[in-house]
Amino acid sequence: MNSKQAKLEAFSRLLDIMDDLRAQCPWDQKQSFESLRHLTIEETYELGDAILDRDLTEIKKELGDLLLHIVFYAKLGSEEKAFDIADVANDICEKLIHRHPHIYGSVSVEDEHEVKKNWEALKLKEGKMSVLEGVPSGLPALIKAQRMQEKAAGVGFDWEHKTQVWGKFEEELKELNQALDSKKEDEIEDEFGDVLFSLINYARFIKVNPETALERTNKKFIKRFQFIESQAKKSKRSIEQLTLEEMEAYWQEAKNHSAAES
Repeated sequence: MNSKQAKLEAFSRLLDIMDDLRAQCPWDQKQSFESLRHLTIEETYELGDAILDRDLTEIKKELGDLLLHIVFYAKLGSEEKAFDIADVANDICEKLIHRHPHIYGSVSVEDEHEVKKNWEALKLKEGKMSVLEGVPSGLPALIKAQRMQEKAAGVGFDWEHKTQVWGKFEEELKELNQALDSKKEDEIEDEFGDVLFSLINYARFIKVNPETALERTNKKFIKRFQFIESQAKKSKRSIEQLTLEEMEAYWQEAKNHSAAES
């Protein structure tokens, strides 16, 4: 691995290249906070995909893309005389030191749960009006639900046992079935949302990340469905020409093939 000096030199090289691009490249010169935003989101999702695939080479590549965006935003900030990369780094350093009094202070903690609880308490002392204030409104709904539940649990608003959470899920499922009988669309949607919310909460208790679990299932579905498509092509037919029984048979074949590989 590179020495600390080599790491600093590499980062300095990136800053110099960013200066060059901003001064000489027509595309880079036109960029703004707003124009980069959607690209940053895309890069973050690409990093997430690489992490799920456990592709370390791709993770390194996507981290580089994301680091470029951070440096780019800092460059824009310096041009507006608002902040630069040193301000960004120093701010996060100060936050980490302040939020880890069990390392940089005299506070003692027993486990990660106490660390999270102290973290949320310190945020409120810093002027946050709500524990949930730090959850971005633009997050996808599943991730937002997960983060809100984690933050509420961090200040003690939580169930004690997973059996209680599962009982809540079963209660919400019963209410959904009652709503289905009523045939009221708004009520059905509300109750379905409650079912999802309670199931996401249960995932936390069994130490499963629901976003990761769902994305793994998405990838699995894509792979198996594309196998059905490939088998249809081999038989010189389109997938629409397959019967449901044939598609199910191919699905099971893909499923068995995946199981054999693992």
